[in-house]
Amino acid sequence: MIRRAVRVEGTVQGVGFRPFVRGAALAGGLSGFVQNGTGGVLIEVQGGATAVDEFMSALRSQTPPAARIGDVLVSALAPHPESGFVIRESVDQGGVRPALPPDLATCAECAAEVNTPGARRHRYPFTNCTQCGPRFTLVERLPYDRPNTAMARFELCAPCRREYEDPTDRRFHAQPIACPTCGPGLRLLTAEGQPLAAGDEALTRAATALSQGGALALKGLGGFQLLVDATNPEAVARLRERKRRSEKPFAVMFPALGDVRAACVTAPEEEALLCSPSAPIVLLRRRPAASRVAPDVAPGSPLLGAVLPYTPLHLLLLGEVARPLVCTSGNLAEEPMCLGEDEALLRLSGVADLYLVHDRPIVRPVDDSVARVGPAGAGVLRHARGYAPLPHPFPAGPCVLALGGQLKSTVTLAKDGQAVVSQHLGDLSSVDASLLLERTVADLVRFFGATPELVACDGHEDYTSTRLAARLAAAWGVPVERVQHHHAHVAACVAEHQLEGPVLGLAWDGSGAGMDGTLWGGEALVVDGPAFQRFAHLRPFPLPGGERAIRQPRRAALGLLFEAHGVGARAHLAPGMFADADLNVLLTMLERGLCSPRTTSVGRLFDAVAALAGVRAMASFEAQAAMELEFAADAADHAEEATDRDCASASGAYPLPLGEGTPSVADWGPLLRAVLADRERGAAPGLISARFHGALAQLAETTAARAGLPRVVLTGGCFQNQRLTRAVHQRLTKRGFEVYLPARFPPNDGGLSLGQAYVAALRRREGTCVSASPVK
Repeated sequence: MIRRAVRVEGTVQGVGFRPFVRGAALAGGLSGFVQNGTGGVLIEVQGGATAVDEFMSALRSQTPPAARIGDVLVSALAPHPESGFVIRESVDQGGVRPALPPDLATCAECAAEVNTPGARRHRYPFTNCTQCGPRFTLVERLPYDRPNTAMARFELCAPCRREYEDPTDRRFHAQPIACPTCGPGLRLLTAEGQPLAAGDEALTRAATALSQGGALALKGLGGFQLLVDATNPEAVARLRERKRRSEKPFAVMFPALGDVRAACVTAPEEEALLCSPSAPIVLLRRRPAASRVAPDVAPGSPLLGAVLPYTPLHLLLLGEVARPLVCTSGNLAEEPMCLGEDEALLRLSGVADLYLVHDRPIVRPVDDSVARVGPAGAGVLRHARGYAPLPHPFPAGPCVLALGGQLKSTVTLAKDGQAVVSQHLGDLSSVDASLLLERTVADLVRFFGATPELVACDGHEDYTSTRLAARLAAAWGVPVERVQHHHAHVAACVAEHQLEGPVLGLAWDGSGAGMDGTLWGGEALVVDGPAFQRFAHLRPFPLPGGERAIRQPRRAALGLLFEAHGVGARAHLAPGMFADADLNVLLTMLERGLCSPRTTSVGRLFDAVAALAGVRAMASFEAQAAMELEFAADAADHAEEATDRDCASASGAYPLPLGEGTPSVADWGPLLRAVLADRERGAAPGLISARFHGALAQLAETTAARAGLPRVVLTGGCFQNQRLTRAVHQRLTKRGFEVYLPARFPPNDGGLSLGQAYVAALRRREGTCVSASPVK
């Protein structure tokens, strides 16, 4: 007879782990107990040595699907007389906090129950169990027990109490458990906030309004969403006008997987993503002219962001409407999502016609995640619902808080050998977004019981996150560690894949503050943990008007032409690209070096080529021109008149030579001349784009070969471009390089905070911190 004390760390609360432990112990004839603690799940188990060994093996090999086992700490105890195995009340023993699971999509059993007439939860929109339902959006503090969640206000009815206390029931200790008798309920409100209907009638009337072309504000899992009929062009157009989102694609929620297949081309891995417990929006290729979805849902794009219903509320609503719905964040452009109904009634006034709300509070905002299957497998593009706040292994060291960048913002808290990356926060330019960042920081620090010893941030002085880092560090009396933008990009991928030793990182994006006062964005960095060397970069060129060039690709084209031809740039612009007066002002700015920062950005080079090729001179959202340039090349691949358009083909690529020296400079001059020559001879934009992509792929291969390091990281927003990523990945793997891409965390600025935390932690550990004292 032996007795063991076991502490299991990881994602082990809110996933049915304690019922699993009890079942495994009883199956082996063991006695003891299991309980939640702030340090994970605590177990004491007693019985024969063989039975205890088999139990310990089952802890790792037979866990519930949503559980993620981290460390398992075992110690010997003296046996004592005991019978039975019980689940005890939770305790707060301090120490390492357990990982909380993210919000999980409705499981098959709950979905079937909701759709079964006569079932106790038939058509109940808040049905859940230990394998699905709200978690991160619901819990207020640890340990994860009902009194510590937003469900504390809902007292369980007798049938729910029996399920909650029955070890054989799938709702045993399911903290959000509810039913129509004791749980949250639905209400339908007018645009002025007046009640129209409640319960199932509210759902039915909301569905009718959607079918008639109305716009519905839905209080979802992690915030409000705006829904319209995706097959109704007029409804889509009205939503665009009201939301101030003229062209940026909308996501579409489909009733079922079969509806997705009818509208999009799907592969098994993509379908697995759609149907996973994370249930992200998945970018898929549209079926030409075969979909009922209105073209203006994603204008100019061959892709569609598809998502399946991930709560019973969505499942019931889509079942009533029986058609795909536009499903977009409940906000105006570039603002945070609304959480409560008072806020939604105020901020979405004039946008929504009706409001479908409920009385279950949302503790924190969590948007939908976005993912895509690429050449290296599935990858997250927006880290939010279904993924946050799952921890990731991290080097042991100080507690670090990293605040990320300005766009696609996230926050990372690194503590006790693991890092937690927050949900996507978005653009921090507005006051509301700045306040959201502050609340998220406070929430993470409190929730995980952290005391940051170091604050990490970007090197850009004017970022909202950089300014907040200085304030927090001063208040806490700790140092600030600034991490160069592209170093953080590469470091995030290194941290994700737990790489050691030097790597070559190709960090290609829109821009980030460089070490020399210019805007970087076409970087090849040799990164070795906390240090980096700039190995190569794109030849710099000016951006007249600075950030205004992000929405005006024509300005990037003008900057490129001015760098090559001076005032003679005027002769190479397409007629009508600028009004004469505007062009004169911009050329004067360029001549005098006024408001024209120099950049090495591959993202801005994409914009310039898009404008010169006639694809897009003005953009309504970030990276629109680059996306359409990629799509033009893809379309040209299939055109009947296509000749040599293989972007991976050296013969079809434009010249983009890499010079000698350190750092080496990739000269876009020959490429520009070739683009202009192709344009003059009437080459199609798709051909220009394909040859441009080929030039970048060739540059990546040349750079990697010259660096001579076996491992190459591809990161930054430009590697969201599947054509570019596929070509570079193929070339490098063919040459024998180990190629790493971000997968669990985004390649865009959503991954910056993880990279910042990683670099800062290693610098502190090695005593190489740039900031050695608190910011005053």
